[in-house]
Amino acid sequence: MKKLPQRTCIGCNSKKDKKELIRIVKNKNEEINVDLTGKMDGRGIYICKNEECLDKAIKNKRISRTFEMEIANSIYENIRKIINGGEIIG
Repeated sequence: MKKLPQRTCIGCNSKKDKKELIRIVKNKNEEINVDLTGKMDGRGIYICKNEECLDKAIKNKRISRTFEMEIANSIYENIRKIINGGEIIG
């Protein structure tokens, strides 16, 4: 049986299977994207698919500290929409 890769959520710090998390990527052009495929180039971080983890990551500025840049509110709104079962805007 193949072992599934584990990743750590930036919000709650718990380890989960990679497929259960949302990947956020910073590419070489300093752009932040939500990566639903898990294959985009760049530095990636993971977050659980629940709003509590997102709120905790925003409050503690974990995403902006990890990527060493300010994160636009539109990125947070896209992540929130994905968590709530919606589609990405933009």
